[in-house]
Amino acid sequence: MTGVDAMIPTPVLRPWICDVTLLRPGGAAPLVHLPDAATALVYRRTESGEGDLCVVGPRGHASYHPGKELAMCVRVRLRPGAARPVFGVPVSELRDRVVPLADLWGDRAVRLESRLDALTAPGPILRNVEDALLDSLRGAVDPRDRLLREAAEALSTTGSSTGSSTGSSTGSTTGERVAALARRLSVSERHLRDLFTDRVGFSPKRFARVQRVRTVLARAGSATWARLAADTGYYDQSHLAADFHALMGVSPAAFRAGRLPAGTPCAT
Repeated sequence: MTGVDAMIPTPVLRPWICDVTLLRPGGAAPLVHLPDAATALVYRRTESGEGDLCVVGPRGHASYHPGKELAMCVRVRLRPGAARPVFGVPVSELRDRVVPLADLWGDRAVRLESRLDALTAPGPILRNVEDALLDSLRGAVDPRDRLLREAAEALSTTGSSTGSSTGSSTGSTTGERVAALARRLSVSERHLRDLFTDRVGFSPKRFARVQRVRTVLARAGSATWARLAADTGYYDQSHLAADFHALMGVSPAAFRAGRLPAGTPCAT
């Protein structure tokens, strides 16, 4: 990756969007796709000017690929719960997949792609994508959204309790955290699991694991692995290393040193 620039979404969409990035991949640089509980809408354009829109579903594991020659790539990552009304399918159907937007939106996606291909600057491209998202989200009010947001926030906050008086969940299993959260929200674990599967694409336990590893990745280098393990709710450093390897395919030390698995060509 030769460049990553943050873009600012329109204020009305901020409750629905995690972040927007302008990626400028380099042909020689390997692409690393981290585990991610978010579903993303991506517009990519090749050096020859050909563009396409695709939906990148939530990923339970990291993947590694050779670099691609792209002129630009605008990626809009949606918050938990937003992808279901935007794309009209259970998010579990998008998990670990890259799907052409036309497969979900039909002619509407084709028309949007044509408009984007005629633009040259990332700003107007993002504005058109946002208009399409707003069209999909208009009237998309679900009484379960508040429950999902609260649950996702609790499971994304590693190293803290889900309502206990101790103020710390260090040493508790993910299953124990989910059970405690369901009790606090006055719902069954099954209801919470079904809600996450439909609107996030992961079970609550998988969601929490992905979020915790992403926290470790964001903080790697700022503290020792032992300190990170304690701060993010792992039993110990070995527990962190095992979970990291399971989701990333390499040990924490190898990843930080750039010793990555061999890349495989992208499916799209």
